Amino acid sequence: MVAMGESAVLGTESKRRWGILALGLSAQTASCSFLYGIPFLVPAMRAADGLSLAQAGTVVAAPSVGLLLTLIAWGAAADRYGERLVMAIGLGVSGLLLLVAGLAHPSIGAMFVLFLLAGASTASVNAASGRAVMGWFAPSERGVAMGIRQTAQPLGVGVAALALPPLAQHWGFHAAMLFPAGFALVVAALVAWLVIDPPRPPKKEGAPKARSPYREPTLWRLHGASTLLVVPQFAVSAFAPVYLVTQHQWSPLAAGWFLAAVQALGAVGRLVSGWWSDRVGSRLRPMRQLAVASAVVMLLVGLGDVTGLWLVLLALVLAAVITVADNGLGFTASAELAGIDWAGRAMGAQNTAQNVAASLTPPLLGLVIGDSRYALAFGIAAVFPVLAIWLTPVHAERR
Repeated sequence: MVAMGESAVLGTESKRRWGILALGLSAQTASCSFLYGIPFLVPAMRAADGLSLAQAGTVVAAPSVGLLLTLIAWGAAADRYGERLVMAIGLGVSGLLLLVAGLAHPSIGAMFVLFLLAGASTASVNAASGRAVMGWFAPSERGVAMGIRQTAQPLGVGVAALALPPLAQHWGFHAAMLFPAGFALVVAALVAWLVIDPPRPPKKEGAPKARSPYREPTLWRLHGASTLLVVPQFAVSAFAPVYLVTQHQWSPLAAGWFLAAVQALGAVGRLVSGWWSDRVGSRLRPMRQLAVASAVVMLLVGLGDVTGLWLVLLALVLAAVITVADNGLGFTASAELAGIDWAGRAMGAQNTAQNVAASLTPPLLGLVIGDSRYALAFGIAAVFPVLAIWLTPVHAERR
């Protein structure tokens, strides 16, 4: 691997690295509380503005569209201008746009544009926060550090689930939007004040620009493998709730509590996989082994569907942990293999590919499931990690 930031932990500023990690985690959590929290507000949004379900769904999709369009560009900006500036500006602009959405009571068209731009702005946090962590932690600590940072998604979803529905119930949809707006603005201010960009190796005058790592197949294979591994993750997260309700007659509340607990276990799984990668000195060997486990556990979910409830519950718990455990490994490996000059762009490309797969998985697998073909859909989802086993470029890794 490229030893990014190996010298960064040696100076006096290294004592700040855990604080910078906490701020990076907070920035990503604020971003996720908006990106993944808006669906919690769909009932209040429809009641406030008289929207059809299709109209509300279109508005809810806007932040993800904006995110996809700008991830790589923000990564390039972080490579060139530094992590603190990019995180603070992007998150701050996102907060201001959400503030307008909460205070101005815009039309549906204006709301779509505001959410689109807010999603595009908050995408700055993805690569920049990861890049800051990469620079401040040595390779022997980086897996755990990135695992901590990767817990931002379940944290953001949890914060949104706890905060947004009660706010919307008592004060309405537009007032509830002030929560993610304020969260983003407060964290953006803290980032601008307290984050320090990690040291970069000095560039010699007249030295040629760093050669693009995308001239070789390694990063393409890594992004491809990570994209394939997203499919079982979103097969579980998208369909487990409706599966438990429709096929096993659970109440929505019981299914929600069960899956919330499982999601917490998934966050622990990300930390454990990061620790594992630090101990073995590799991101991609554990990633490939997790691909094997992911394929097996998805087949177990399908088998549980046709045998009994106890087996499918056990399989869903295992799947929810195993299928998310590789996320931080692929993200970290993208930056390490790309090198310091291309790390932001590589992480942006990694996130872009994964988000495309995450967006396509629910509707396409939904066509397979139809009314009740869950076992078939889970079996198909197991094919994707099998392909990832072959595609993961383990031999390209060097420590």
